[in-house]
Amino acid sequence: MQLYNRVDRKVLETQMADSDVRRITLSFYKYHQIGNPQLFRNYLYARLDSLGVLGRIYVAHEGVNGQISVPKEQYHAMVQELDDTGFLSGIRLNIAIEDDGKSFIKLIIKVRSKIVADGLNDSSFDVTRRGKHIDAEEFNSLASDPDTVIVDMRNHYESEVGHFEGAICPDVDTFRDSLPIVEDILNPHKDKNILMYCTGGIRCEKASAWFKHRGFEKVHQLNGGIIEYARQVQEKGLENKFKGKNFVFDNRLGERISDDVLAQCHQCGAPCDTHTNCKNAACHLLFIQCPDCAAKYEGCCSSECHEFNRLPEETQKELRKNIDYQHNVYHKGRVRPKLQELISEQLRTLKESNEPVDLKTEQD
Repeated sequence: MQLYNRVDRKVLETQMADSDVRRITLSFYKYHQIGNPQLFRNYLYARLDSLGVLGRIYVAHEGVNGQISVPKEQYHAMVQELDDTGFLSGIRLNIAIEDDGKSFIKLIIKVRSKIVADGLNDSSFDVTRRGKHIDAEEFNSLASDPDTVIVDMRNHYESEVGHFEGAICPDVDTFRDSLPIVEDILNPHKDKNILMYCTGGIRCEKASAWFKHRGFEKVHQLNGGIIEYARQVQEKGLENKFKGKNFVFDNRLGERISDDVLAQCHQCGAPCDTHTNCKNAACHLLFIQCPDCAAKYEGCCSSECHEFNRLPEETQKELRKNIDYQHNVYHKGRVRPKLQELISEQLRTLKESNEPVDLKTEQD
């Protein structure tokens, strides 16, 4: 059996757009020692692919972390497959709040050194001595206590569009970056309740154990993360202390938890919390763009990218060959001056060549 999907991405996108199959988007994770991650990866791919599951799953010696979508009619069969897979039996499945069923176009399962890149040496501390799991009701109660510090363990582009009231939101690009910065922020508050949260709970599993190792005793973590919190708030009629959108790592790029719009368009500053990727394949920056700017720049993040993206496909491909991406550090949600400079340089070179170029039209 083929254990990879090798169909062209554009074909898959068209198939998904035309599909009327009702699907359920969900996420899950489990820390567990896996002796042979590659063997487990192949086993998991074969089982899930047979059920029409799509999505992205990481497998490592320390466990498994996945975001997937499953045909609604196969949901119970998938749950049974997980229950039959030893350590995944009874695993919590965080079901999406807003879901059009088109969050993924194919199944990708990769073997990684870790299921979340944290930069920590796990042998240096007890990763099982984690913080106390709390549900939505307990979270609200602790959040109202003046002796509590709430910490968002996500990245800046996630918290920019939504976060809990009063939360500390570190200006970081990665989870690895956040750990030392959050520790410095929390050091003056070691005697207080530390209340941390993330998207689905996986980052807090490791972070809470790390902070307890670093001397913080009253560490609490939102069980199931924002996704499970939103579900419990709806189900139990609780006060919703989360404002805005919950950023998610699939084609949706976000699910709305409240009507509040906390962010602004990165181009004009208008209230907006819609993430998109720059349509210029030489850039592909994740950024926030309002409808007016999306129309003006045709989905691109800058005038340079807009101009580059209107060149014929073959011309773009040739120019991309001359862009040295090794000197460009990728930052989600932040304009990359070096890359913009390289794109501008290629545009100047093209203009100086005096070769006639027909720009793409909107109809193209």
